Amino acid sequence: MVLEVPAIKTEPTVTWEALPADFFLPDDPVENIQQPPLAAALTDALGADGRIHPERLIGSNFGLVANVNKKIVVKAPDWFYVPQVYSVAEGTIRRSYTPNLEGAPVAVVMEFLSQEEGGELSVRSTPPYGKLYFYERILQIPTYVTYDPYEPSLEVRCLQNGRYALQAADAQGRVWIPEIELFLGIWLGERLQQTMNWLRWWDGAGNLLLWSAEQAEQERQRAEQERQRAEQERQRAEILAAKLRELGVDPDQLT
Repeated sequence: MVLEVPAIKTEPTVTWEALPADFFLPDDPVENIQQPPLAAALTDALGADGRIHPERLIGSNFGLVANVNKKIVVKAPDWFYVPQVYSVAEGTIRRSYTPNLEGAPVAVVMEFLSQEEGGELSVRSTPPYGKLYFYERILQIPTYVTYDPYEPSLEVRCLQNGRYALQAADAQGRVWIPEIELFLGIWLGERLQQTMNWLRWWDGAGNLLLWSAEQAEQERQRAEQERQRAEQERQRAEILAAKLRELGVDPDQLT
């Protein structure tokens, strides 16, 4: 008699089920003070450029849910993007997002590395799952971005044959994010009186997507330039009228 040893199942069984209404979602604090402004700046630029629509879901520190081997697993990335979600009943507050059940799969996810080990690059394949493993093997998110604001260092991984592969940056240090059709790169500057290395978007032509405050300042400067031009034209008209009067010509009779 030969004893047959069953093969070890290595691939997780993933299902997409509604999160129970009484499920406790932990409200963990962010790991460093730069995470909230980094995420807000990314979203702000997309909104200012008209790239945020009601059917899209963009979130930060918000639970992404999967049922793995009959157990609920939740990860809350620092920033994520879903191109198409189903609408919810009016007055309903979305507590979390379950891909394939509530809409399309998550397209892009970002983690901002902390000074302490946060598991952003962990491939741990048993609970608690590492973030890289969870995004790659469970949620199968096409693009995974990790950013270390202290270096600074930006890495973009895209799924190729079911595994993440690092993407090369261009000559400007920017990486194309196909799901959003924009370049992502590092920009040193000030926003809301905070100077740091920000993550910013550029379009295919290399134009920087402005934040809403930058757009407002640009409009203010444009309006001021128009006012100055109008004032210069008025002054020139007054000088010309004065010269015509010196010559005995009434400028009002010329119109």
